Amino acid sequence: MSIGCLCIHGYTGSPEEVQPLVDFLSARTEWEIVNPTLPGHGEDLDLEGHYFQEWIATAELALLDLMKRNDDVYIIGFSMGGMIAAYLTAKYKLDRLVLLSAAGKYVSLPQMVKDILGMAADAWNGVLADNELFLRYQKKMKDTYLFSTFEFMKCVQFTRPYLRQVKCPVLIIQGELDGMVPRKAALYLDEEIPSEDKEVVFLKQSKHLICHGDDKDELFDKVLDFVG
Repeated sequence: MSIGCLCIHGYTGSPEEVQPLVDFLSARTEWEIVNPTLPGHGEDLDLEGHYFQEWIATAELALLDLMKRNDDVYIIGFSMGGMIAAYLTAKYKLDRLVLLSAAGKYVSLPQMVKDILGMAADAWNGVLADNELFLRYQKKMKDTYLFSTFEFMKCVQFTRPYLRQVKCPVLIIQGELDGMVPRKAALYLDEEIPSEDKEVVFLKQSKHLICHGDDKDELFDKVLDFVG
């Protein structure tokens, strides 16, 4: 039996957000794994003029292509990509769904303040350039358009009702220290998704970029155990 796996990155992100998990799965399975770049995203981030429908359509076309060649298809979505993944899972009745830091609800202001204070402390000590969170989001904050943020919100609003149509097994993983998507988002997903086979996992040392966090090995093992 052939298996395909579609991975979908998050808003303002790139495939690199989930690439560590892709590499892990590629080394341990014979699956066909696809990790596309959504329009306007990637290393040359330019979101101006891009609509959320394009982001969904790009993921959907990649999924349909996978479905041509594989008996079963699993889907893994990170942040906004998790909401797109849930929509596609409901629409095409896919076999497995993994939601990583999925942006069903947002934003955790207390943790965001904590992260900003951490950056300020590093700046005071002259080591701001060593702050990983600052480095990852510095370019994003500069290049993100207000227009595009509304598109992100519309994407979440459009996909959210489809959570109730997901019936396949679902794994929900959330970082306890996530500054972008609050802890309650995972609990919300658990409540909304009616699937009888669900597991919610909280990683104590992880922030939003969960595939790059200190708990990533635990995350990788959980995902492989769930879909393997």
